[in-house]
Amino acid sequence: MFKRCKLHSSILLALILPTAAIAEVEVTGYLKNETSVFTRDGQVTGEADTMVDDRGHDKGDLLKFENSARLFLNGYLGEESTWHADLNFIYDSEGVNDMYKGHELYTQHDYLRELYLDTTLLGWDLRLGKQQVVWGTADGIKLLDIINPTDFRELNQNAMEDARIPIWMINAERNIGDNSNIQLIVSQVEENKIPGLNPDGDAGHPFLMKGVETISGGVNGFFNVAPALSNVAATFNGAAMNGAFTGGAMLPLGLNLFAGLTVDGFAGGSWDASTPGLLNPGTGAPDVTNFTSFPGFYLLNQFAQYGFTGQPGFPAGVVDPNGNAGVTNLTPITGITPLDPTSPDVSWVTEVQWAPDTASSAFEYMSMATFATFNTFTSFSPTAPTGLTGTSSEWVRDYPDDGEANAGFRFRNSTDGGLNWSVNYFYHYGANPDLDLSWRNSAGDELTVQRAPTLFFDTNGTAGPQADDTYVPDVSTSLTRDQARANWDMGNPTTILAHDGTGSTYYGALDPTGVLPALADGNPFNDAMAMGAGAPTLRFTESLHRVNSLGASFDYALDMGDIPLVLRGEFLYDEGDTQPVIDKFLLAIGDLTNALKMEDADYFRYVLGADITVATNLLISGQFIQFRNLDFVDEKDSCMTQTGVTVDCSRYTADFPTMSLSNGLMMGYEDKEFYSLFFSKPFGDSQEHRWNNIFIYEEGGGKWNRLDIEYTFTDTILGSVEWNNYWGDENTTFGQFENSSNFQVGLKWIFE
Repeated sequence: MFKRCKLHSSILLALILPTAAIAEVEVTGYLKNETSVFTRDGQVTGEADTMVDDRGHDKGDLLKFENSARLFLNGYLGEESTWHADLNFIYDSEGVNDMYKGHELYTQHDYLRELYLDTTLLGWDLRLGKQQVVWGTADGIKLLDIINPTDFRELNQNAMEDARIPIWMINAERNIGDNSNIQLIVSQVEENKIPGLNPDGDAGHPFLMKGVETISGGVNGFFNVAPALSNVAATFNGAAMNGAFTGGAMLPLGLNLFAGLTVDGFAGGSWDASTPGLLNPGTGAPDVTNFTSFPGFYLLNQFAQYGFTGQPGFPAGVVDPNGNAGVTNLTPITGITPLDPTSPDVSWVTEVQWAPDTASSAFEYMSMATFATFNTFTSFSPTAPTGLTGTSSEWVRDYPDDGEANAGFRFRNSTDGGLNWSVNYFYHYGANPDLDLSWRNSAGDELTVQRAPTLFFDTNGTAGPQADDTYVPDVSTSLTRDQARANWDMGNPTTILAHDGTGSTYYGALDPTGVLPALADGNPFNDAMAMGAGAPTLRFTESLHRVNSLGASFDYALDMGDIPLVLRGEFLYDEGDTQPVIDKFLLAIGDLTNALKMEDADYFRYVLGADITVATNLLISGQFIQFRNLDFVDEKDSCMTQTGVTVDCSRYTADFPTMSLSNGLMMGYEDKEFYSLFFSKPFGDSQEHRWNNIFIYEEGGGKWNRLDIEYTFTDTILGSVEWNNYWGDENTTFGQFENSSNFQVGLKWIFE
């Protein structure tokens, strides 16, 4: 119904209006510059290019240099109808990429901002076209204002009428009696524009949320971390096949024989690395000064950052592309000095740590993943120097068809006693996109994730499981999440496998179904490789979901003599919305696609406010705001890793704005509260100027204050200044933007 080409047809319609109508077009507009600078030194979220990149901006550096020309066109169509167009020619030289510099459809920088026709039909007032409709008026926050999506390029800084994205709609309204009104809406489906929520990641954007960076960030985003991690898996798979763990004897089954060794078992243990190219269990406790009992996490980091570069048999002077080189957050490093066991007093000793109990890196979060799981993430590659490579990730938008639409109504009434109230219902696609992860084959088909328990084979002749026995994934068994959790407590690790819908084709460099036949003769060294179907692709699917929104509002003016007081409220119940749920147990065992899921949730949100006017036209507004998640998930749990470290295995609702590898993928709030205070006052001989100040405090300690002043120099020249200050706990919606605090000046010339 609302196809993208409707934009062009609407412009064409405006161009072919009757000549008489064109001749009577009223044209107004303005030219404006807005320039803002950072008020603090520092680095914004997602700005770093690598784990060790601490470059940022200086106080006084430009945040925005935006120039715009706005044209408003108004005209008549016949005697009863009018039309309106709002053209917005805008360019910000400081935008982090083309999307944020100039024109982009359905954003704050859309050239064609509005285009609509006003007419009447059968007693209804109709507004048809691209427009804005406002249902909610809360200060500094959108609650009932759900008809139009929002461009969050400047978070909450922009005025709502600028941040709101006009969309195509049918807007029908009529009065009922003297005190009532009903409005019907049928509107286009369009999503909120959230910086970084795309495969590019928008690195350097000043208002990139931590939660978004955790998805798409170049350093901390799973979209980039997963492929980098899989390259390390390829390094270990190659090492195993080339005999690194078997005294140099080639091992065709590779990591499929390592279902009993986990990431923490390797990183938290000690290894005899005294012979180049070989890794055997250490002879004692981990000791950085003893190469026969060397700490595993140093070796893990060496493989992660450098791959096979410099290893025996690898071409001299060639850099292994499977090495991460400190780019993505695989291990918690502060530098990338190459490992040199002969000099244990240099910087490499302190540049990496291992603390899965306070995880801040990908491998720490995946401390219970088996090395057999690593095989699933790898492929043979004839172009790779080692012959092996990892997986890749892709981003797919799966949005509603053009024929889909949102629809709803609002009924308003005013009583003789001074109470104004409304109820509204909106059946719509939620404006905040969902992201779901899945493994896909080369044809794009979704693969089935299998959680396989471990089979034990006594191959060293000593009774009971030993480190040098053989452990393989049991491909005949698929565990539920709870079964895998119970197995872990019994000492049986789970390996993550991926297969097609028939269960006959397994993915990874090596086929795990070929392990048991190869072991039938008791010799794992004399069999041909059982080739797998190669590494699957990790797909990030961006989509929208249907929501039923039921809302209400009221405002009531109390007669307080010389001090007018207005009490007001807005209420919204959302049925069928979604929430991000983190399962840290599944993440720990490497089940990536099930560890981060969007799940159904209903929400109840409300705002209660009071407005008073004191002194000479000083408006003071206070608000209490609460967001309640009616399906909040909080299932606390802990696990013990292979080396006895207690780690978080909880399942919970994450805090989307702030969840990050740096804060334990932060849990959200079942009930989150905000408090706001707003002041507004005109000043000047004719009250022609105005200052406004809004302060919002969020539960958890985040704070935002915006002071803005509008100054009228002449009837056609206006100036403005604005100071946005963010501070408080860095793991809050506002506090995370402390380094994005800014000061802005603006100048506008109005023409008619």
